[in-house]
Amino acid sequence: MGYAGSESMMKTARALFASVLVLSAGALISGCQSDPDIDISKLGVESDPPDVLYTQGLANMKAGNMAEAARKFDAIDRENPFSEWARKALVMSTFVKYRQGRLDDALASGNRYMAQYPKSKDAPYVQYLIGLTYSKQIVDVTQDQRAAAKTVEAMQAVIDNYPDSEYVDDAQAKIRFARDQIAGKEMQVGRYYMERKEYLAAISRFRTVVEKYPNTNQIEEALARLVEAYYAMGIVEEAQTAAAVLGHNYPDSQWYADSFKLLKNGGTEPRENPGSWIAAAGKKLLLGS
Repeated sequence: MGYAGSESMMKTARALFASVLVLSAGALISGCQSDPDIDISKLGVESDPPDVLYTQGLANMKAGNMAEAARKFDAIDRENPFSEWARKALVMSTFVKYRQGRLDDALASGNRYMAQYPKSKDAPYVQYLIGLTYSKQIVDVTQDQRAAAKTVEAMQAVIDNYPDSEYVDDAQAKIRFARDQIAGKEMQVGRYYMERKEYLAAISRFRTVVEKYPNTNQIEEALARLVEAYYAMGIVEEAQTAAAVLGHNYPDSQWYADSFKLLKNGGTEPRENPGSWIAAAGKKLLLGS
């Protein structure tokens, strides 16, 4: 998670702390912090009222006892379902579990919150937490990119449903990263097929990058690989078109230099066929879409 996202997340958590401290709970926290004989991790759970449990959960969070904090918040949710305290506790439970690295549990509580309280004031924050939780599970491009796809879906929901929230900028950044990972996976598989001279399968992967993920770091190589694959198959017109689109959009790219050299050595040069799917994709690149 980037600095901006972390700062925003902690800002929201601090705001949640402040909102509850005014509910006559200050004395309890103060007492827990000032009395060295009180171990907040040993405070009762089952019999305390929800406001006390909530305050104890916050005190445990402040002391760094995340496991005990989660236990307090979960007890509120279990013993006082659908109450306002349960709603608040579910927010904090999602946050604590995310911080603990209990990512499946964080997703479970976060998704339950969104199902029950999609219009609440904390819904943008919880939806953002869901996106962060998926983002934290993204792996390198040699592995399955399901978490990257889920990150895009969750963060897009932040943008679409809560466009005025403070989380939109970081949601967009997380989407860009996740899309680049997905495109990177397509390129990795495409290169695998190229090495085996399975050109049609390779072209399918590179075409996906060009058409679905044009604003990623993979686009230049994808166009260059299309030049290479089409030329190897003898479909020179498509190779020329891919090179022309690459040159129009990235004239200083090393990938273009290599593509131009490949065609030149074969006695031809980049030339766009307006009827090609690559030309259509190239128009979208020029428009910045």
